[in-house]
Amino acid sequence: MDRVAVFVDAGYLYAQGSAALSGSKKSRTSIMLDAAGAVAALKAIAAETSPECCLLRIYWYDGAVAGSRPTTEQALLANSDDVKLRLGFVNSQGEQKGVDSLIVTDLIELARLKSISDAVLLSGDEDVRVGVQIAQNHGVRVHLLGIIPSRGSQSHQLLQEADTTKEWGAEAVASFMTIREPVADGSARAPVSATVEATLVTTVHLGDDVVMQTVTKFVDEMTEAEIQGVEAYWKTERGVPQEFDRKLLPICGEALGRNLEREEIRQMRSRFQQAVKLRLAQQRQVR
Repeated sequence: MDRVAVFVDAGYLYAQGSAALSGSKKSRTSIMLDAAGAVAALKAIAAETSPECCLLRIYWYDGAVAGSRPTTEQALLANSDDVKLRLGFVNSQGEQKGVDSLIVTDLIELARLKSISDAVLLSGDEDVRVGVQIAQNHGVRVHLLGIIPSRGSQSHQLLQEADTTKEWGAEAVASFMTIREPVADGSARAPVSATVEATLVTTVHLGDDVVMQTVTKFVDEMTEAEIQGVEAYWKTERGVPQEFDRKLLPICGEALGRNLEREEIRQMRSRFQQAVKLRLAQQRQVR
C-alpha cells in the first residue's frame, strides 16, 4: 500500500496560525497548542489529500531554544503516537535555524528509498523547494498545505512547484490553537486551588513566604495541557522546563520587589515541581 508522510514547519504553523486567529503574528509565549488536536487535524488532511495511502508518520520540525532540550510542548509532541520530532535551533535573535535543511533531507531520503508515495508539506519557505523538486523526481506527489492567506504567506515558487495546494482557514486552526490573553496585573489572576494549597501546606510551611505563594498560584493557573506537557518533558529531562523557569523568575522577583537569592531560586524550582506533581495526581483522580 502507498504511504503518505506529513512534514510540519512549526515556525510557519505558529506564526501564520496566530495571524489567522488574531490578525497579527504572536510570540510563542502567547500561543497555546493542543498537541492531540494538531495531530488529529494533520492526520485528517493527510487522509483527505491522499485517501488511498496509509500514514507513515508526521514529522514535526521546530527550533530548540536551549541547546537540544525540548520545551514541554515539544516533549508532548515527541511522546505522541505517529509523530517524530526534529529539532533545529533558535539563535540569539530568536530566529529558527536548521529546520529547512532537516525538512529537505527527510523529504529527499524518504522519496529516494521509496518509503512514501505522497507528502503533505505545511510550510511556506522557498528554501524547501529544492526538496520538493527532488522528491517529485523520485515519483512522490507533494501536497502543499498553507494557512490563510496562503498566497501571502507562502513562496510563490513553492506554490507553483507543488502538485496540489490546500489552505487552512481560521476555523481549522482554532480547533487546535488558541491565543493566550495577556494578564495585566495580579488582580486578574484566578484564585489558588484550595486542594493544591492545603496539600502543599502540609509538606512545606508556607507562612509569609512570598516565593512559595507565588509559585503555587502560578502552577494552579496552568492549563491541563501545560501540566501534561511538563509530565512529558520529565520523561527525558529533569527540573523545571526553561520556558516556565523564565516566566517564574521575574514573576517571583516582582512579588518580592527584588531579585531572588540563590536559595530562593532553589525553593522556587522545588515548589514548582511539587505543585505540578500534585496537579497530575489530581487529574488522575478525576479520570
